[in-house]
Order: sequence, then C-alpha cells, then structure tokens
Amino acid sequence: MIIQIIGLPGSGKTELAKALKERINAIHLNADEVRATVNSDLGFSPEDRIEQARRMGDMARLISKQGVAPVIVDFVCPTDLTRAAFGKPDILIFMDTIAEGRFDDTNKMFERPEEANFYFTNHEQNAEEKASRIIEKFMLHDWSAPTTLMLGRYQPWHEGHHALYKEAGKRTRQVLLGVRNTYNTSEKDPLKFDQVKEYIAKDEFMDGALVLRLPNITNIVYGRDVGYNIEQVDLGSDIHAISATQKRKEMGI
Repeated sequence: MIIQIIGLPGSGKTELAKALKERINAIHLNADEVRATVNSDLGFSPEDRIEQARRMGDMARLISKQGVAPVIVDFVCPTDLTRAAFGKPDILIFMDTIAEGRFDDTNKMFERPEEANFYFTNHEQNAEEKASRIIEKFMLHDWSAPTTLMLGRYQPWHEGHHALYKEAGKRTRQVLLGVRNTYNTSEKDPLKFDQVKEYIAKDEFMDGALVLRLPNITNIVYGRDVGYNIEQVDLGSDIHAISATQKRKEMGI
C-alpha cells in the first residue's frame, strides 16, 4: 500500500506522515530527505520537479512490492504533471489547510488536485487526531489498538485456522495473524511465507487481514503483570481433528 500526502509547504504533510507512520507501522519517505540524498542532483525547475516525482513514485513502489509495510510519501507534488509522474497511490491525501506556502514559485505553480481520497481543510485537529481519522476512514491496521495475536505455521491454512481466527476476533476487533517462518525446517513445512499468504488470501473471510511473517518462534516466556493473556481456545473435537498433514496430501503439497 502507498499513501501519498500532498500540499503546500507548511500545510502539515510531514507532521501527519510522522504520526501516521507510528500508528500503522509504515515506511516514511519525505521528499526533503530524499532530495538531500538520493536526488541531490535535482533542483526545482518544472522538469526537475517532474523527475523528483517520478523517482519518488518508483522508490515507493519498489518498497511496497516487498510487502513488509505500508509506504507513506509526503511532498508538495504541485502539478498534475508531477502527480502523473509519481503514479497513482492507493490513498491520496490533500492537505488543503493553507492558502499560501513559504515559497512564491511553488504557490504560483501549485494546482489543486481534481480528485483526492481525503481532504484536510484546517488545523483544528492535531496530527494524531488526523491520523486517527485516516485509520478509521480507510480501515487501516492500527498498531496502537488492542490486538489478538494468532501464531502458527499454517502449512496450509485450513478450516480449523479459519474457525480460530473468527474466535480471536471476539477478543479484540483487530487480529494479527503471525506466520512462523518454518519453511523447509521439516517435511511438514513445504510452503514459503508468500505461499502461505496466497492460501490465506483464498479464504474470503480473510480479506484485509493483518498477516505478518515472524521468526520461527518455538518458546514464549513472560514475567509478572505483562498486560496480555495467553489463552487456549477449545473449538470442539471436529475442528481439532482437522489434520494439516492430510490437507497437504489432498492438495498435493
């Protein structure tokens, strides 16, 4: 997922990006930082602004394809041409909070986007409150919200896992499906993480689920007053009887 935040200098782009980054565990690309390093050869001519936008878009897509985390990109991106050069993000947020920014040339060339997925028109809310609105509007995973962890191998995902996931959702609205990285550690683990995700995605109920690769966790220890519960859920004998080994044989994996 790529979230692009655009607007005049001083409109609150970076403040929102930083707040949102912490809440959704994203990777943040700030144009000023990128200009000072990777794109230090570019100036602020119309042509260089287009090239800056093109490179920012390519960089965001390369990172997003890794599937590790959402990518937030904040920069002015002042014209239709620069926005076309960047490419279409999954979510476009326009910070329409000020009439003029700090730089006259940017003010003169800035073109309001014809379409954006969300607009902020004032500074009545702080960055944290704005981040909350974005998370709620687009149903993003909030890493500060109460979350139930469901940890397993899922080699492959089957009806028992589905039933347990639904039960986990009764504890907290948000569930993290933690996939242990067990590929090739035994004959019972033939699937790589991406393959595990593909099988999970075939379950329509799992659309939009938070699925994260974790190390091959074999032990969990805790001390006093840890602030979370560890619970074994009894789903009944029929569900517990489901065999992943048999599933793999049936599926030919």
